[in-house]
Amino acid sequence: MSDPIDQLLGRVGRIPVLAVLTGPSGVGKDTVVQELAQSGHPFVRVVTCTTRPPRPGERHGVDYWFVSAAEYAQLLASNALIEHAEVYGFSYGVPRQPIADALRAGQDVLLRIDVQGALTIKQRIPSAVLVFLAAPSLAAQEERLRRRQTDDEEKIRRRLETARAELAQIDRCDYLIISEDGQPERAARVLRAVLVAERHRRGRGDPLAELEAFSLMAAVD
Repeated sequence: MSDPIDQLLGRVGRIPVLAVLTGPSGVGKDTVVQELAQSGHPFVRVVTCTTRPPRPGERHGVDYWFVSAAEYAQLLASNALIEHAEVYGFSYGVPRQPIADALRAGQDVLLRIDVQGALTIKQRIPSAVLVFLAAPSLAAQEERLRRRQTDDEEKIRRRLETARAELAQIDRCDYLIISEDGQPERAARVLRAVLVAERHRRGRGDPLAELEAFSLMAAVD
């Protein structure tokens, strides 16, 4: 029988991290994830499913899994989504199996989802690490939304109202990263530091065990 101290030391750095990058729409989450990938830090990004039509430049299976309403309904019926929600009139959901597969292989997993979904993930998988990405100010947030040139004035107004409500949830997240204009690489470096530190944080739970427990309860329900 191995010594308890050896068991403790043997766990250091071996439990993978389930991290959730969240924040208001248009804050630059995708750009930060791209910068993190380019840095060479190893992680698996699990892509969200959505019924929203793709925006110009978005790629199926890379930015989102773009699915029909019928396909999405089938995913729900088969308990294939760990989290799902309606956002701005479209359905979004995070597939469960790719998360489990990556964690089982010992790989860190990064999700990029909205604040509502991030809080749901935290409730279901308590060891998930929530990282809130924010612009330096609400004025900067508005400028980023307008710079995208994808929304009319009414949609921008709604997104800013939502952003204000989402910013009020920062205290429920584990980390806050301020994304300065033109410096996504800096935010990516901070995110990388978070992933490295969490790998070595003593007392963090096992996200795979928590995910499997939730999946078992969902199947029974």
